Amino acid sequence: MQIRATTVLPAERRPVTLHTADGLELVGELALPEGRRPAATLVCLHPLPTAEGMMDSHVLRKASYRLPALADVAVLRFNTRGTESHHGKSQGEFGEGETERYDVAAAIEYAEFEELPRPWLLGWSFGTELALKWGCDPEVEGAILLSPPLHRAADSDLDVWNDAGTPLVALVPEFDDYLRPEEARERFARVRQAEVIGVDGAKHLWVGEPYVRTVLNTVVEHVAPDAAPLPVEWDGPYERAASAG
Repeated sequence: MQIRATTVLPAERRPVTLHTADGLELVGELALPEGRRPAATLVCLHPLPTAEGMMDSHVLRKASYRLPALADVAVLRFNTRGTESHHGKSQGEFGEGETERYDVAAAIEYAEFEELPRPWLLGWSFGTELALKWGCDPEVEGAILLSPPLHRAADSDLDVWNDAGTPLVALVPEFDDYLRPEEARERFARVRQAEVIGVDGAKHLWVGEPYVRTVLNTVVEHVAPDAAPLPVEWDGPYERAASAG
């Protein structure tokens, strides 16, 4: 069977609640490989909640559908403060990327407490700003940035990553609405270990199964390289999601 947009592969999925240092509870989900210890962990930071971004935004949702089974990668998703999805609504209010520092810290602390191995941040759009501003933590092995706009994140934030030497990978769509590959290479040049990957034909929202596969393959190449490239077919049990989204 070919893996399609609605294919949900087996995983141990459980709801989680993240507790922030400023007293909020955040709604989340952890997807783990069935019966096996994860090889690595993704901590997902979703797009802008005021523009319908949430933990169920399609690329992050499909990462949770596929990567535990295909790559032995644990996927932790959550709604930042004030954000709602079908999993529920997190407490608090949107903080323009500032008070969300506590949300990022809570997710990293959860991964540490649960002894989830080799955590990488996977940020998308607004989520890349959170990763760059608040995610350079000794517990974090690296960060993968999808469609980074570099609006809220300043050069000083990039300098923190440069000084730390922590791997930083940016996937930049050819037709992005905010930052395209050539400019992205110029902006990220101040981070000596940064890798900027331009993706031909892609747009900011990564709509279309070929682009989702490009993203997930690139993620796995960095966080669990033994599992790359990901298969496009699956012969075991599976379910179908209600929406391809």
